Amino acid sequence: MAQISLTFPDGNSRDYDAGVTPAEVAASIASSLAKKAISATVNGAHHDLQWPIDADASIAINTMKDEEPALELIRHDLAHIMARAVQEIWPETQVTIGPVIKDGWYYDFDRKDPFTPEDLAVIEKKMKEIINKRDEVRTEVWERARAIKHYEDLGEPYKVELIESIPGNEDLRMYWHGDWQDLCRGPHLQNTGQVPGDSWKLMSIAGAYWRGDSDRAMLQRIYGVAFQNKEQLKAHMNMLEEAAKRDHRKLGREMDLYHMQEEAPGQVFWHPNGWLIYTQLQDYMRRKQRAGGYVEVNTPQVVDRKLWEASGHWEKYQDHMFVVEVDEEHAREKTVNALKPMNCPCHVQVYNQGMKSYRDLPLRMAEFGSCNRYEPSGALHGIMRVRGFTQDDGHIFCTEDQIEAETAQFITFLSEVYKDLGFENFSVKFSDRPEKRSGSDEVWDKAEAALLKATRAAGIEPELNPGEGAFYGPKLEFVLTDAIGRDWQCGTHQVDFVLPERLDANYIGPDGEKHRPVMLHRATLGSFERFIGI
Repeated sequence: MAQISLTFPDGNSRDYDAGVTPAEVAASIASSLAKKAISATVNGAHHDLQWPIDADASIAINTMKDEEPALELIRHDLAHIMARAVQEIWPETQVTIGPVIKDGWYYDFDRKDPFTPEDLAVIEKKMKEIINKRDEVRTEVWERARAIKHYEDLGEPYKVELIESIPGNEDLRMYWHGDWQDLCRGPHLQNTGQVPGDSWKLMSIAGAYWRGDSDRAMLQRIYGVAFQNKEQLKAHMNMLEEAAKRDHRKLGREMDLYHMQEEAPGQVFWHPNGWLIYTQLQDYMRRKQRAGGYVEVNTPQVVDRKLWEASGHWEKYQDHMFVVEVDEEHAREKTVNALKPMNCPCHVQVYNQGMKSYRDLPLRMAEFGSCNRYEPSGALHGIMRVRGFTQDDGHIFCTEDQIEAETAQFITFLSEVYKDLGFENFSVKFSDRPEKRSGSDEVWDKAEAALLKATRAAGIEPELNPGEGAFYGPKLEFVLTDAIGRDWQCGTHQVDFVLPERLDANYIGPDGEKHRPVMLHRATLGSFERFIGI
């Protein structure tokens, strides 16, 4: 049999037969390690102990002491155990998906009768029974036709649809514990008893559309949290209890800041106390922006669809726009307008009034822009997620050579604002070029390098999101954490090569010829509503 070489974290290597599993590798090192092993990291990827290794690779055997892989497995296994428990209690329930999320997991079910809060205790009891059985977890790779027939015979159409959406070159893995099985990429623990019995809890029930599509079935989602031990669970529950006392919706009522009502979903009725906070924050931002060299503008709320078509937003964003048809006097047909969901096309219109010289750049333009976006009612959340909001919006028109300096200046500006408002720390995400994009590789190289260099010069190492930039340029996202531990993207800084081209923005360069400016979209707070909520 062919031999392969496996390299361990200490740099040592050993030869094994091709097809060896991580479980066998662990046993070859020490019987104690084989007993403690829960998974492996093979070439940097999380690997099930049962999966064969067919080529030379780096390998690390994981145990429950390795926090990241341990938590992933605990939460992933609990999602399966919960789905099994639900189907054992209510056999007619159909299962869909159950991913790991921050602090825990969820699973979506299709069931005629709604789950109740009392049902959570019943499900938890059944889950503990399954854990105590210590059922062995096993896995097989199935052919697509076999998997589809299996779920068709069970009357599980959601699983059939999932299988049909998986690329044909991907393996289909089935996992079992006991007689219950699920379609899953894995990895998983080796038996249900490896899941700690006292470090998890079912939390809540919510509605969720199948695949996030409001035209599809409404499913029932059960959320759970899980940690490595009961002390971590207790600390998490205490944090949630304390955070609930600070919930912005509760404080909004107690402090008489604002209210919301059915007649205006996603729109805020600011009361005198809340409006005072709002205007004080706006006045502060106005002073900071003026000191930072910004000129303030104000642009229309209702804009003809022609501008949105020219900018490209009508094609890509129409479903999130509030559209208004108007019978203009003497017009042959109705005029179609939209409440603006963002300010950038209007800012280009201001820039285009009068020819600009390279000496006028960078031109920093700011607006406290009132925007309206259609958000599904299920996505609305107090003043954190609304339909009508005001951005501390800004756009910087500059040359390619000025991107780095303008990025550095904005990071300094944003850091000062956050510190003044009580946020000493924040995280940054950097999203680079997607597969489908506009602009040359040379321009993208320059823009990405400028954003990274400016960020690192500020002493910040950004989290990389490969391929997640917009089609028109790379971006930075500045993330704050609220009292409940949720992350909220507030600030943004985004390079745009496309909009100046689409809306014919120009400047006269030193050579006397017309050139396209680069447009930097930036916001510090994001929206006043969400920032006040945080």
